[in-house]
Amino acid sequence: MSVQDAAGPGWEAELKLGFAFRGGRTILAERRHRGPLAVQRPFYPEGEVCHVYLLHPPGGVVGGDRLDIRATAGKESKALITTPAAGKFYRSEDLPARQTVNLTVGQSAVLEWLPQESIFYRGASVVSEVAVDLAEAARFIGWESFCLGRPASGEAFDRGRAVFRWSIRTSGRPLLIERFEVDDRVLKATWGLQGQPIGASLFAYPALPNGLDLVRAIAGDRPGFGATLVDGLLVCRALDSRIGPLRRLLVELWRAVRPNVIGREACLPRIWAT
Repeated sequence: MSVQDAAGPGWEAELKLGFAFRGGRTILAERRHRGPLAVQRPFYPEGEVCHVYLLHPPGGVVGGDRLDIRATAGKESKALITTPAAGKFYRSEDLPARQTVNLTVGQSAVLEWLPQESIFYRGASVVSEVAVDLAEAARFIGWESFCLGRPASGEAFDRGRAVFRWSIRTSGRPLLIERFEVDDRVLKATWGLQGQPIGASLFAYPALPNGLDLVRAIAGDRPGFGATLVDGLLVCRALDSRIGPLRRLLVELWRAVRPNVIGREACLPRIWAT
């Protein structure tokens, strides 16, 4: 049985968020949850933009757990979603955990999906899916970063499997559809991750050609970095052996592209400083 098809008992958690622009700022107009998923009260460090911190109280995901996150940014709303800490996916005993994220961005709305990294412990079996649907004139910046094993503690990801799926569409037209599956073989392969257990992707839409030049200038000749621009979607990839440098690179890239993509200077969520 494949990691995609297997199922088993575990936590089932759902979170549904809806953002609306009212009275000159974005409010969290809808907040529903079932199971161990929740959000803190909204923060407004930059005025009309609503910052929300997504919480998973159990502190980690195990085999059989299923997390379903849905967020909708209504017309002209502006929201940023992040997490207070890294997500942890523990050994799964052959039962995959599944995390599904569906993001819908309405007409002239802005949504930023900026969770902290996911750590996959030895033996974890995980399917992670992110689907982004953009209306006309919608704007989006999102990233995903992962750490396979715990390199700082000497724990290799020599058992387990992680499946990553991303799709980004605008007005129903696909900009990006990808699937990446990693295990010990892919981690070590020269055609795979080249032995680098830590990786990240950043997506931004709509981006201009100067945005591509900007991120390439920031990365310089950094090994394991690549960036491309296709149909207005900026895609950046990076690999590393340590999470700290990669996290700092993601933030630098986000700082650089945010003014051009959503028209605002970067305002770091307070939780990142704790």
